[in-house]
Amino acid sequence: MTEFLAAALAFPTVLFSFLVLLVLAYWLTVALVGVDFDAPVLPVSISLFVVITWFAALVGTVLTPENKLRYVVLAGALLVGAFATKIVLIPVRRWTRPEKPPSRNDFVGRTAVVRTARVTEHYGQAEVTAADGGTAVVQVRAAHSTELVAGQTALIFDYDAEGEFFWVVDITTGG
Repeated sequence: MTEFLAAALAFPTVLFSFLVLLVLAYWLTVALVGVDFDAPVLPVSISLFVVITWFAALVGTVLTPENKLRYVVLAGALLVGAFATKIVLIPVRRWTRPEKPPSRNDFVGRTAVVRTARVTEHYGQAEVTAADGGTAVVQVRAAHSTELVAGQTALIFDYDAEGEFFWVVDITTGG
């Protein structure tokens, strides 16, 4: 045990030993307060880098003679820590990719139920269900030859960004 402590408190490992204690304190605090599984990757990245670099420095300190090549061990430990952290975090990045923010174009191709008395080329509203199960009442318009009435199901086929409304067509007749 004394050899371990001597190696952990020798240069360059001592630089990272303090950081390992900070990382342990951080994760103990997280464990006591509660775990957030949607936490950002940065604390995980820093923790992995510190622990891997500390271990590489510890191994390098044990394998090199006193005071010789210790700066090389420091540089090597930093390189090993950076490279190993990058490799370990590759699968983590896949899990933490930000979701695409919802957009009005997500409603295109969905069906909607007309909620106003009628839908014309100038006026109308319909209720549409999003992919997450939520509903929204949106502004809709029908072509000149088509008029929809309340309760009818319509297909949203386009979004007019300038007018901020959706074009719909009667789903039963297709026009």
